Amino acid sequence: MATKTALFIVAEGSEELELVAPVDILRRANVTVTIADLADSEYVKTKSNLLIKTDAKLTDVKNNKFDAVVIPGGPSHKVLASADVVGQILLEHEKSGKIIAAICAAPFVLFKHGIAKGKSLTSYPTVKSDIEGFYQYKEDTTVTDGNLVTSRGPATAVEFGLTLVEVLIGNEEKVKVAKGILYPL
Repeated sequence: MATKTALFIVAEGSEELELVAPVDILRRANVTVTIADLADSEYVKTKSNLLIKTDAKLTDVKNNKFDAVVIPGGPSHKVLASADVVGQILLEHEKSGKIIAAICAAPFVLFKHGIAKGKSLTSYPTVKSDIEGFYQYKEDTTVTDGNLVTSRGPATAVEFGLTLVEVLIGNEEKVKVAKGILYPL
């Protein structure tokens, strides 16, 4: 089986738990993860002022095809929602049937770019009223609807990451990674 790939699009203010936990879990499953900052910075400053090293400039990878595109939440969701390049990447991947994933406030980014309209999803409560009329809104901690994976917030970041492993590789790999991190299934 070819190695699966995932692109995490971040910006200043991304929520670090929603970035680091799923990246770590995907890498434990041998998914090739690329973290790319909207500003093409070498480091992204997260919501809590941590500096996370990026793997690539977004401009250098924007035309690459990944098996999944993942958007972490946090205050960065506003700038990501208004960035045309983010919308183009999401739309191209959605058209190709790739996995689109968003956690916390990031489903707002999907909404602003017209991604996955009518599908089931969840989000952080503060963006629910903005998006619920365009989706089948669920209160579940993590929701999968076809190629769309969404989750509620920082406390669900590990579950979100494991769900991404499951949709990209399969349940067996999800269970293996979960056991390795002592996550109860």
